[in-house]
Amino acid sequence: MRPIIILIASLLSTAAMAADPGKPHPHKGVSQKFTAPTPTALTAKEKATLESGEPVRKQIKHASGGRGIAIMDVKASPEKVWSVILDFSGYPGWIDNLESTEIYAYGDGRYKVQFNLSVAMMDIVYYIDHHHQPAKGYLTWQLDYSRESDIHDSTGYWLVYPTPGYAGWTRVEYTVDLRLKGWVPGIVENMLAKKGLIMATSWVKKQAE
Repeated sequence: MRPIIILIASLLSTAAMAADPGKPHPHKGVSQKFTAPTPTALTAKEKATLESGEPVRKQIKHASGGRGIAIMDVKASPEKVWSVILDFSGYPGWIDNLESTEIYAYGDGRYKVQFNLSVAMMDIVYYIDHHHQPAKGYLTWQLDYSRESDIHDSTGYWLVYPTPGYAGWTRVEYTVDLRLKGWVPGIVENMLAKKGLIMATSWVKKQAE
C-alpha cells in the first residue's frame, strides 16, 4: 500500500497545494450537497450483510473523484455514537494519517474544523463546515468555501438512528462525495476510495462500543 500512498502524494503535489484561511476557495461547490438525508434503501443481500455483523460499503465513481457510502450497525445508543462523531479533537488518535484537527468556529449546531493530513511527508489541509441537527438525526457537511483548501471539494453526511428490529443498537450511515485536485488514475482512485471508506467509518464503531 505504501507505493500507492506515495503515488497519490506525488499526484496531489502536481496540483497547487495552497490551503489559505485568508482567501476564499476557488468555487462555491461542485459536489452534490446533502441537506436532508434519509435512510438508504437496502437490498436483501445488504440486509443480510448487516445482520451478519459486517458493514455495507458502496462506491459511485465520477470524473474527478467519487462518492462513498458506508452503513453499519453499532452496539451503542445514538447518544453515544454522536458523542464519538462530534469529538473532533479525538479524530487524530483514531484515523490514520490525520495529524491534527482544530475547531475554529462553533455555534448553533455548526462546527467549522480544520483538518491536517500528512501523507508521504506532504501536508494536506482542508476546512470543513459541519451542520449538526440532532432532532433530525443527522450531520451534514461541505467545504468551508470562505477558506481555500488543498482538496477540490468534499460534501457528505452522518445519519444516525435506531437499528430496525434490534433494541439497543444504532444504525450509522456515512456518505462522502470527494473531489481531488489534479488527475488521479482510476486504479489509484479506486483503491483510495475503498481504503478511505474503511478508515472513515470503522473507528466510530470501535470507539462507540
